Amino acid sequence: MAPGGYMGNVLRLNLTEGKVTKEPLPPEDVLRAWLGGRGLGVYYMLKEVDPKVDPLSPSNKAIVATGPLTGVTGVPSSGRWCSVTKAPLNNTIHDAQSGGKFGPELKFAGFDAVIIEGASEKPVYLWVHDGEAELRDAKHLWGKDTHATTDAIREELAPEIGVEEAKEVKVLTIGPAGENLSKIACLINDKSRAAGRGGHGAVWGSKKLKAIAVRGHMTPSVAKEDVFEEISEKSVDIIKKAPVTAQALPKYGTAVLVNVINQHGVFPTRNFQTGVFQTAEKISGERIAEEIMDWKKQEEEVCWGCPISCARYTRVEKPPFTGEGGGPEYETVWALGAQTGTDDLAAVSKANYLCNELGLDTISMGHTIGTLMELVEKGKIPQEKLRGLKASWGNGEALVELTWRTAYRSGIGDDTAEGALRLAQKYGAPELAMVVRGQELPAYDPRGVQGHGLAYATSNRGGCHLRAYLISAEVLGIPELLDRFSTAGKGKWVKKFQDSFATIDSLIVCKFVTFAYGNDILASQLSAVTGWDVSVEEFERIGERIYNAERAFNALSFGDGEEYDTLPKRLLEEPMPEGPSKGHVVRLNEMLPEYYSERGWVRGRPTKAKLKELGLDWVAEMLEKENLLYA
Repeated sequence: MAPGGYMGNVLRLNLTEGKVTKEPLPPEDVLRAWLGGRGLGVYYMLKEVDPKVDPLSPSNKAIVATGPLTGVTGVPSSGRWCSVTKAPLNNTIHDAQSGGKFGPELKFAGFDAVIIEGASEKPVYLWVHDGEAELRDAKHLWGKDTHATTDAIREELAPEIGVEEAKEVKVLTIGPAGENLSKIACLINDKSRAAGRGGHGAVWGSKKLKAIAVRGHMTPSVAKEDVFEEISEKSVDIIKKAPVTAQALPKYGTAVLVNVINQHGVFPTRNFQTGVFQTAEKISGERIAEEIMDWKKQEEEVCWGCPISCARYTRVEKPPFTGEGGGPEYETVWALGAQTGTDDLAAVSKANYLCNELGLDTISMGHTIGTLMELVEKGKIPQEKLRGLKASWGNGEALVELTWRTAYRSGIGDDTAEGALRLAQKYGAPELAMVVRGQELPAYDPRGVQGHGLAYATSNRGGCHLRAYLISAEVLGIPELLDRFSTAGKGKWVKKFQDSFATIDSLIVCKFVTFAYGNDILASQLSAVTGWDVSVEEFERIGERIYNAERAFNALSFGDGEEYDTLPKRLLEEPMPEGPSKGHVVRLNEMLPEYYSERGWVRGRPTKAKLKELGLDWVAEMLEKENLLYA
């Protein structure tokens, strides 16, 4: 019998053979070491996939995983799931996290995870319901956007399960971008929730898997109900009193950060040429709430079991950019806004709606458009490639048009579909790609937040703000305010954030709860639900194990190590030209030695001793066999 919080079952979907089989979760000692979500996904990938595999070949696998806290009533913000695969964007071991309601519904249907392997000859979708699963034909769905696919599957199931029941079916799907193998294609659930980064949608597209639909009526158990009730009440109470989770996020959503980050001079503008966007207020969370919020629909947009309610549902009614849908979130308004020099909130919102419908990662999409605009500015793109499109800073029309072209690989869209690095390389200016490990950087210029710069550089999945969110400490003062221009002690801080977040991504709960409480509360929640006695030290050690395992996979994949722990030259060598962070560059070399020391790594790779200490002897053997251990 599985520990509390787990359903005990995994679905294995072999698309080559067209077979769906049910198997038990790994033994309890494995679950306690890896939990679920991101951790369990990494475990399966290391056990079952050759790290050198071509991400778009049938030999790659894609894992849809929940965690022991997913869908447990009383655990705040536990409506999450994640996808784990080898990313086509940059060849890293890669997880993409998402909220909404799909994750809990998968568990209610009786399963903790789905392992997707092989490739189908024709489009299919998976229907999962109350302990059963079957593959169905999806030829009629191929080519449809994510909204149309979701609606069509519900309509198709209605005669079997009833109209009202069909309305409750949750659908995870790809759009045209995934079908066309765009390396920045994402997975969309609940029509507007994205497992965004890395190109997971292209992996599904290569396998001809259009969607997974789920509906269930089971409930995950709780091992220690009395203890759990007490910690649950305490957790919600803390969230309801913390300023960020009780006031800022519910009122203005994640885009509450726009003005805050801009005022610190670290809001990347026009492809990181500066950190100040003069008209940032026009795309701020305050402006969104004032002008385009649909507060009635917003209630439906909130993630399962979430007391924070940061979700947005917006509506643009004035032509030419009419539309409606979930978001835009902070990262999206930055990527489609300041990164492209666009302060037209309607245009930014329309491009966001299209990304959700077509299945594109908004961060990579906006970032890549910004890269294109700088390439155009510098005369690197032949005009005939643009087919009359004015790809210039601040052009909302171009923003929307390029989103369409990218999803369908039309004209220059065939290049933007490959992401910023390949785009810049093709047109002879790779230095203009603001990427780490081939993945586009998100919405913070690290020249004014040194620790966050180190977090970017050492992120296993490439450019990412959510491997270690040092903005929390360096800007918001949570859990304490650090000097954002100082490099002292940042290696220790980054490691702590990275390890904690790896565990949180495996529970899975939303990282926004960390604005209210720390690992002590999270470890208590995990202990009460599963029945294990997990200390804070064990909680953080689980994350350290996951982080080291990821780095080992990457080393086996492409030789990951110190040469990849770096940032674009612009951020290391060109001082911030203006604003509150003027004159600063990222002093990465001052922080890396401390970081490696804290990690117990040599030249950016785990040592044999460190891997053995974490119970990863079998991973050390894999590295040793390939002569990839430095010590």
